[in-house]
Amino acid sequence: MLENLLRQTHKAGGGELRFATGEKVVIATPGGEQEAAPETTATAIQQLLVPVMPPPARQAIASGRAEWMMRHAELGEIRVVAKVEGKKLSASFFVTTSDAAPAAAGQKNVDAPTPVAEGGGGTAEMDALFKQMFEMKASDLHMCVGAAPMVRHDGEIRSLPGRGILSAADIERILWPIAPERNHEEFKRRHDTDFAYEIRGLSRFRCNFFMDRKGMGAVFRVIPSKIITAEEMGLSKEILDLCFLSKGLVLVTGPTGSGKSTTLCALIDFINRNRKDHIITIEDPIEFVHDNKNCLINQRQVGEHTDTFKDALRAALREDPDIVLVGEMRDLETVSIAIETAETGHLVFGTLHTSSAASTVDRIIDQFPADRQDQIRVMLASSLKGVISQMLCRKIGGGRVPALEVMLGVPSISNLIREAKIFQIPSIMQTAKRIGMCLMNDSFLDLVKKGVVEPREAYVKAVDKQGLLTMFKSNNVDTAWLASMQGSA
Repeated sequence: MLENLLRQTHKAGGGELRFATGEKVVIATPGGEQEAAPETTATAIQQLLVPVMPPPARQAIASGRAEWMMRHAELGEIRVVAKVEGKKLSASFFVTTSDAAPAAAGQKNVDAPTPVAEGGGGTAEMDALFKQMFEMKASDLHMCVGAAPMVRHDGEIRSLPGRGILSAADIERILWPIAPERNHEEFKRRHDTDFAYEIRGLSRFRCNFFMDRKGMGAVFRVIPSKIITAEEMGLSKEILDLCFLSKGLVLVTGPTGSGKSTTLCALIDFINRNRKDHIITIEDPIEFVHDNKNCLINQRQVGEHTDTFKDALRAALREDPDIVLVGEMRDLETVSIAIETAETGHLVFGTLHTSSAASTVDRIIDQFPADRQDQIRVMLASSLKGVISQMLCRKIGGGRVPALEVMLGVPSISNLIREAKIFQIPSIMQTAKRIGMCLMNDSFLDLVKKGVVEPREAYVKAVDKQGLLTMFKSNNVDTAWLASMQGSA
């Protein structure tokens, strides 16, 4: 019986052959699940397992779980996981159709995307979920105990069609095979871990595993294989001019999920096509992959190629870079080294989770002790060349578009930073539109007037809501929807 079901699983394209006490035997493939045999008993499952279970697995199952690899003459390596929960016995056989394993007699190997080893050996179940979310054009996939897989589509969370509720055992079975060994160890130590996973021909995914009160969970972010260029994003000439600086600090800021990585990627790609320099990126994990065009690019991943951001940033100074990208400026020491790097003749790009240009300057300075703030203020005044703050809005008709606030490090802005008059920065930006500066509310208004974004959506995303309403009224933008919002509140 087991032999026939394994062959059937392989023929279906590879996946999981699942047995559970009192349940029907199921084959889970990239195309979905199908019943393969009637309900089975614990005794029947045990009879299937005993002949293929090595002695260490027999000892391990006594504690509730055993995992081992079995070798099939025609199907290759098969991973087996068996569990005992109370009186319920379950077993899963994970069958692959990789080129490494010989095909069954008279059968060709399935031509499917091959997972890259960076994220571990992928499973058919997880790859099927990735493929489904990618085809939906969702940005994120969420998996947690007691709920069906959910995706973020056009900024809203919704259930993934055709997927059932996941148990703790389901989550572990689906997730663990795609994680590298070092992340297994990190998760056991910290109860969370990050890594990247790629399916060639489809996309890369940024992965985060975590523990909550119900058990293990995960969130995945799609990182498109094709880089969106600065021209396709419609970035202004003033923003692109920042890419030709010889030194200085350029920051891309915004809340989580606002598209900072995409904008930074577009800027690095623009430099790669238009300069002949050495670029070092420090990321956790590596998201967009850049090939050498006119530039030499080295991409380093925290936790794999270096211990911390600050260690990699210190080392970068001895690696002859022209441009350095710091994926996250998380702590005081990383921020301090980034500013020093910008001051010593390098162009540094970085990110912060702030919502405006002025708050970005405040956040950087406030990270330092009071006795160092005057010094940092002077250094920042001379090194900060640009801040791009962004917010993603739902487009009319589907999709999302960024609203951008742009501050340039002109002398008037530098003077305000040096003199600790940060509160006056928005006024300077308001009067400097002709040189490319733009406040967030101006960007919202522009998107609304062009018919790209609904006024309601812009209002929901705005920080200065009253200021945006005033702009709507002075530009004859319909605000009838506001009454319904206030009524519901």
